Amino acid sequence: MQEGEGSKSAEFVCLARAAAHGETKAPKFSDPTALAFLSEEARASLLRLRAGASEARDQLQHYLVRMRSEVLVARTIAVDEAIRAAAVSQLVNLGAGLDGRAWRMSELANAVVFEVDHPGAQAEKRLRAAALTPMAREVRFVPVDFARDSLDTALASAGHEAKTPTMWLWEGVVPYLTAVQVEATLAVIQSRSAPGSRLAVVYQSPSQAATVGTPSGAVPSQNLWKNEPLQSWWTPEQMQAQLDRAGFRVASDRDLVELAAEFGADLSSAGQLVREGRVVVAARRW
Repeated sequence: MQEGEGSKSAEFVCLARAAAHGETKAPKFSDPTALAFLSEEARASLLRLRAGASEARDQLQHYLVRMRSEVLVARTIAVDEAIRAAAVSQLVNLGAGLDGRAWRMSELANAVVFEVDHPGAQAEKRLRAAALTPMAREVRFVPVDFARDSLDTALASAGHEAKTPTMWLWEGVVPYLTAVQVEATLAVIQSRSAPGSRLAVVYQSPSQAATVGTPSGAVPSQNLWKNEPLQSWWTPEQMQAQLDRAGFRVASDRDLVELAAEFGADLSSAGQLVREGRVVVAARRW
């Protein structure tokens, strides 16, 4: 990703959330901020989707949006509930993308939200966020290029308080990281997590022949963004072991099919790759 360039996957996820807003049957889902964070091109695509346009250029994207929107509904609700339960004064959103929680969740009224992302992706989000009023007490943008910057240093410079409980949000990022990168990030989270801190992670469980740090052979054909390849899948046992080493005790680890059934989302049209998504919530042990 280059300066001034946003993430294609983040744009697509935001588009899927915008498509689900007001359309899903899941009563707990709402994301009125998603539309504001879309590019003009993505907004036009959403309008064509809602109008039922059938041009050839839109058919694939519209199918994929419908396939992903209910998946996003399930994982969004699960993470929202974890944030509400944490009720802490700091939230660190790792790889924040075009997520709008700081602008839509009233439960963050007393919290400082640290939006951590690549400078290229974050620049455009800051421009689009100017049209919104934050629900959070304060939003601090923390530009981090993980290839060259220290996450620990960046958070400290932004005023993150390591001695104050933190809610860590790591949604839709882990599959794009190697096992080594996941471990390195967890080490920083561990060092900056006071007792009472919590962590929500969205990750992919392995399909056949997939191993930690090595994507399944089926991944390239399902990955739409060649510059944002999937790089790691984890079994629940492997993820639990990683979190345990980082000082976190797993409170829940559920797959999206189970969550969708609970929340009233419909995954009948979802593909296998998105069905393998899981949401784990953990608490700092000491």
